[in-house]
Amino acid sequence: MIEAQSLERRYGDFTAVRDVSFLVPDGQIMGILGPNGAGKTTTIRMITGFLPPTSGRVTVAGHDLFREPSKARREIGYLPENVALYPEMRVHEYLAYRARLEGLARGVARQAIGGAVERCLLREVENQIIGTLSKGYRQRVGLAAAILHRPKVLVLDEPTVGLDPKQIIAIRELIRELGEQRTLLLSTHILPEVEQLCSRVVIIDRGRLIAEGTPEELRQQAKGASRLFLTLKDDPAEAAEILGRLAGVAKVELDETESGRYHLVHDGTVDLREAVFRAAVERGWVLLELAEKKASLEDIFVRLTTADAVVTSAVPEAASQEAAA
Repeated sequence: MIEAQSLERRYGDFTAVRDVSFLVPDGQIMGILGPNGAGKTTTIRMITGFLPPTSGRVTVAGHDLFREPSKARREIGYLPENVALYPEMRVHEYLAYRARLEGLARGVARQAIGGAVERCLLREVENQIIGTLSKGYRQRVGLAAAILHRPKVLVLDEPTVGLDPKQIIAIRELIRELGEQRTLLLSTHILPEVEQLCSRVVIIDRGRLIAEGTPEELRQQAKGASRLFLTLKDDPAEAAEILGRLAGVAKVELDETESGRYHLVHDGTVDLREAVFRAAVERGWVLLELAEKKASLEDIFVRLTTADAVVTSAVPEAASQEAAA
């Protein structure tokens, strides 16, 4: 389990991360999502003990990271965005070196290295010099090193950045397998990655946590992100007005590319299809199409971060107006 409480990190007058709190339950994969520069990596570095917070607390597997740093760090496996490997070393030599750094006894280290090599599919390059490996294999070496000491918690920072499509698929499958046996925190700005791998999501924007929950819970938070598509024959003149009065409809958009096609923007809390069908029957409309499109994580992300930008920009303006008064 990982618990972050009121984490804050300041650099002089600049606050990179402000009052971030969340909980990653045992055995779950949680994604930290946010645009570049949002504060994801700063948060990750505080959680792994590589950067002290200005204020706040982190608990890893029941150990306070700052009161019991040795015990807490022993439970963490960390893959940074830029993996620090020694290119002149062979894969096996590097893993043996990392095992010694972790304080593993020789016999335990031998077993741990063998297990990590098998788990990360490194057997065929085990004796190869790291500098000759592709980036995908170097990421695998980094993951193997991170799990050598069998940590209860695994923290990955942008693990698929810079990989080709085949490498991305392979690393995502490996992350999914690793997440079956431990708590995993995944920081990324790649939305499909989060949607495919994570049971819970935290969204950070401008250094603040703006949303947390399962993808379904985030759909509820991002009201107005779902859409119902429908097409009416002959495009009745009163259709837009009547559809706009249906309970739960936030907005009616007319598709200009096709006559009689409408997009109903709604909050996803009710199923509009029955209401639309009843309205069509009562008025004699011929319904040619009726299709629900649930909000994707991309829709949710754009809506929440856009709303956050509006709120954030409004704060200084309100403050200046108050000062002027």
